[in-house]
Amino acid sequence: MAGFQPNAGAMGEEEIDLYGTLAGESRATRAMPSNRVCRAALHREGCLAGPDQEGLSQGAHRPRPIPQRLPNEESSADPKQAALKYHPDKVSEEQRQESEVKFKEITQAYEILSDDQKRHLYDSHGMAAFDSSRGGPGGPEVDLNDILSQMFGFNVGGPGGPGGPGGPGGPGGPRRPRRGPDEEQEYKVTLEELYKGKTVKFAANKQVLCGQCKGSGGKEKAKSTSCERCKGNGMVEAIRQIGPGMMRRETVLCDHCQGSGNFFKEKDRCKKCKGKRTVQEKKALEIYIPRGSMQGERIVLEGEADQYPDQIPGDIVFTLTEEAHDIFSRLGNDLSAELNVTLAESLTGFSRVVLKHLDGRGISIERPRGNILRPGDCIRIEGEGMPMKRGEMKGDLYLLINVEFPEDGWLKGDAAYDALNEMLPPPAARIEADEVDEVDYEDGADIEKASGMGENSGDPRFGNDWEEEDVDDGQAQCQTQ
Repeated sequence: MAGFQPNAGAMGEEEIDLYGTLAGESRATRAMPSNRVCRAALHREGCLAGPDQEGLSQGAHRPRPIPQRLPNEESSADPKQAALKYHPDKVSEEQRQESEVKFKEITQAYEILSDDQKRHLYDSHGMAAFDSSRGGPGGPEVDLNDILSQMFGFNVGGPGGPGGPGGPGGPGGPRRPRRGPDEEQEYKVTLEELYKGKTVKFAANKQVLCGQCKGSGGKEKAKSTSCERCKGNGMVEAIRQIGPGMMRRETVLCDHCQGSGNFFKEKDRCKKCKGKRTVQEKKALEIYIPRGSMQGERIVLEGEADQYPDQIPGDIVFTLTEEAHDIFSRLGNDLSAELNVTLAESLTGFSRVVLKHLDGRGISIERPRGNILRPGDCIRIEGEGMPMKRGEMKGDLYLLINVEFPEDGWLKGDAAYDALNEMLPPPAARIEADEVDEVDYEDGADIEKASGMGENSGDPRFGNDWEEEDVDDGQAQCQTQ
């Protein structure tokens, strides 16, 4: 900010930039937030002002000036008092909406001003560096309870709860690192595996922080230089296509320094990771698929995704995809299958193993004589469906009956037909009619095709050559526009 000249404000106050940089103020002085600067930032309207977003590539900044000194009536105020003044619970119902906006601005400003790294990001990118929709590093995830805990020393959610004194975000508590992305993939399973359960062990190549340099990228005691590509910001502007003819400018991690903002000379780089801060490591992983699991269920390996600097590793998430089975179909916790029986079995009964179950067991059925099975019948076998994940109960197995009729001409000779006629029930009663026509017929007709509408229905009115004559029925005719 060399050459910045203080101006006289409306109240005759000397004005400074967002971080209190006066003409001639040193960089070291800027690095240490003062109560004077915080009070000024928390007091002014708008709280934060960033660089001109259209001029990011040139590094153009247009910070709003803020007063160096607060007005007399608030000269003794500190950030805690300013935040408490605008807390939504401290104002009337009519002022609550405006107070919530102001309170959020104050807490966000205080968090940025009190953190060197965030102040550095703001210097370079303005508020775009804290806009998650732009793909940036993620801004201060403003949690009002955390801010109040830091500023006032108490937890709004109640004593002993999350974020309480000494907890995450509390006074003296560590700043929570960002969480890395999850890795999701499908995992195909057979119905047998879902029926019996399965444990899968596999080796995975995982990215982890380099243990030799502890993720710094350099040798011990080696000094880094500012990354030339990102100018030490750790972030660069990139253009990403989000649709046909649609582009979006995003702030992304610098791939030259992996977001650290620092760069080691080749001789100073860590020999193990070559300055990349991370290395590939082969790790044995194991997933357990409980019996009774279903299509679409997710198996989560917590913290086993690739690790990135300054981030907590995300999860590996497997989504189960059930493969089709040749015999069984699944209906929730139930199973269904087709059971083919011969004409003789459908009429006279049977006792045999009808199918092999998913665990290899044979399922035997005894059908007594006199109980005829007809095509389309369905029988239920209790407790032979899919196991339930909780307890020892199982669903049911449904068998859909398909009767296999013999081939044409299977009976030989008239005597065999006469004998069968004697055994079978008598034919249906004859239909009496005054006039009877003997007609021809064909086998294997497709009634769905014959009854359909369209060119293949056989109705000439649906043919391409059919032209309907103009008919004047006295009604208004529609016109095509």
